[in-house]
Amino acid sequence: MKIGVYAGSFDPITKGHYDVIKKSLKITDKLIVAVMNNSNKKGWFSLEERKNMIKLLVGEENDRIEVKSFDGLLINFMKENGADIIIRGLRAVSDYEYELGYAFANHDLSYGEVETVFIPAAREYMYLSSSSVREAAMVGARLDIFVDDKIAEIVKEKVKTIKG
Repeated sequence: MKIGVYAGSFDPITKGHYDVIKKSLKITDKLIVAVMNNSNKKGWFSLEERKNMIKLLVGEENDRIEVKSFDGLLINFMKENGADIIIRGLRAVSDYEYELGYAFANHDLSYGEVETVFIPAAREYMYLSSSSVREAAMVGARLDIFVDDKIAEIVKEKVKTIKG
């Protein structure tokens, strides 16, 4: 069984993230969407909120997708979950250059047990990032081009609490 892990902060999950999730299901038997607990990144949403947004989007009924959280080394998380494929979405050549070093390191740290698969972003999502969603939300811009409608409502509510 091929188990893939798509790790990220997903703060919030975007249409680009969701596109990578759907494409990942074509090459894995099971996909774990791993939400990073990164204390170095100051995000908008708590770990549980981010996990819940992903579950809302992918649907609880999809038994091939599991949403989990982790901190520490991705390789350790992979081993704990019996996963052998790291999924990485790429928006631009600069993403590839950045991710390639991690791919080699993860391969070596796993003694060759883990491979990284790069999935290019769909053209319409190449510019998209969670930070661009947050920036757009703060100025009241439309969010439908960035995130699913269900996620947009959650983001708008968060803006209200941030702005007071």
